[in-house]
Amino acid sequence: MNKRKILVTGAAGFIGFYMANALLKLGDDVVGLDNLNDYYDVKLKYARLAEAGIKKQMIDDHGGVTCSVDRNNYRFAKIDITHYKKLEALFKEEQFTHVIHLAAQAGVRYSIINPHEYAQSNLVGFLNVLECCRHYGIAHLVYASSSSVYGDNTDIPFSEEQKVDTPVSLYAATKRSNELMAYSYSHLYNLPTTGLRFFTVYGPWGRPDMAPMLFAKAILEGRPIKVFNNGDMQRDFTYIDDIVEGVVKVLEKPSEKAPPVELFNIGNSQPIYLMDFINGLEKCIGKKAIKEFLPMQDGDVHVTYADVSKLQDKINYKPTTTIEKGIEKFEKWYQQYN
Repeated sequence: MNKRKILVTGAAGFIGFYMANALLKLGDDVVGLDNLNDYYDVKLKYARLAEAGIKKQMIDDHGGVTCSVDRNNYRFAKIDITHYKKLEALFKEEQFTHVIHLAAQAGVRYSIINPHEYAQSNLVGFLNVLECCRHYGIAHLVYASSSSVYGDNTDIPFSEEQKVDTPVSLYAATKRSNELMAYSYSHLYNLPTTGLRFFTVYGPWGRPDMAPMLFAKAILEGRPIKVFNNGDMQRDFTYIDDIVEGVVKVLEKPSEKAPPVELFNIGNSQPIYLMDFINGLEKCIGKKAIKEFLPMQDGDVHVTYADVSKLQDKINYKPTTTIEKGIEKFEKWYQQYN
């Protein structure tokens, strides 16, 4: 097999950071891309990059490629995917074989107050990625969708066969739009695309706007944590290592259908109540949380629960990290990082 050169967009993000590292360990040539925006603390993004040998002071703010000081097969470019000319120039120069597209404006609640960011990053940006993949002969585009596309569906577990035409947030609507856009490019240009509907990914180096980081920070500081819908919510928490293993295997197996397009759930398939997750954090930290019980927030859903049988059939996918072990690993990292 010829050596792969893989573009990972969103490489300073949570999943992108782990994804790039996994591919580097496999011996692939990897170029990471990120715009390093300030949606959350950029210090965390720079710290993730530094772990892979990309030092802050070396990064070119104008889109030039920076070489890792630790990994001879890793380079990074600070580029916004909404800037088509810069993105296309990178594709032309690097001649990638594969693309893992994780860059996006994330967050359900933020989409309610700042919708234009989502239209730019998740729609215009994704279109730019598709165009570059089309014109530069990409063998397989794997991109991040989300469990949020299922909305407040009560038919659980969620299966890829279900209708997903009632999104309850703009974020979810943009992710569903990505799936439809990818289908059209697979149909029109025979571009192999695979969308992955991620279910509540957590672990070390996670996003500070998500529940694990928010809860851990508040508990340690003795501040109340906000428990929405009075805690009556279930989430299919999926540990980051299990996510990355699935993406690596999916990348190796583009669809052989016509058009060459696939959609998969990727999750733990064992949802737990939010209160049980909080109890697990309390146990690891050794301190009780002060809980502020609140009603359901706009854009939120009651339950997420992945049916992963389709992915199991395709790549023999089986998550192995228990929620107890995952919380323990996350909490240990969090205390060290802070």
